[in-house]
Amino acid sequence: MNPVDVAQAAPVAHDMSLFGLFWQAHLLVKLVMLGLLAASVWCWAIIVDKTLLFARTKRAMNRFEDVFWSGQSLEELFRSLQSRPATGLSAVFVAAMREWKRSFEGSGRSFQSLSQRIDKVLDVTIQREVERLDSRLMILASIGSAGPYIGLFGTVVGIMNSFTSIAASKNTSLAVVAPGIAEALFATAIGLFAAIPAVLAYNKLQSEVGKLQSRLEGFADEFSAILSRQIDERIALAA
Repeated sequence: MNPVDVAQAAPVAHDMSLFGLFWQAHLLVKLVMLGLLAASVWCWAIIVDKTLLFARTKRAMNRFEDVFWSGQSLEELFRSLQSRPATGLSAVFVAAMREWKRSFEGSGRSFQSLSQRIDKVLDVTIQREVERLDSRLMILASIGSAGPYIGLFGTVVGIMNSFTSIAASKNTSLAVVAPGIAEALFATAIGLFAAIPAVLAYNKLQSEVGKLQSRLEGFADEFSAILSRQIDERIALAA
């Protein structure tokens, strides 16, 4: 047999490890894989950050509610909170108390539509808090929905490159076809690796945001009722 024919018939050794599949892939497929791995790291950073944030927020809400319903006066609680950054329930409380004090301590002592102004302040503060909790969650949703398709794009490019190589070598044996197909499918696997945790985490964290929002709105309704009663009492005394 001609030595050249022997060399062409000899199978080329391929590294089928994960690193080998990445290293032997087409340049564009490598870029897709690196992008998906970076997206996965970004997702996990958001997941960890949001999990810790929600845990801190829940603990802060529990502490605030314990103090609020302990019988401490609203003025004392407001003085203790107004000088430091407030988040969660304390932010709702401080915003409403500031509007309350502006109305009662001003020279005009504006009672007219004070309840409506306090309700608007509460709504704006809750919306701001929800936006803070909800920030960057759409990144998880985007990666969760787009990740598999980006991985599939890398797979299509890899398979096209494999078929081009097969056509050039004129060899259709499985030993020649399999490595290129495996490299291409590896891109889809990485896409799923990035997308599945992102989708699960998005659904879970979005549910947590909804629970915290309900808690904020429930407290705002209770606190608005308390202030409304006090407004009615003061108006009655002023009359």
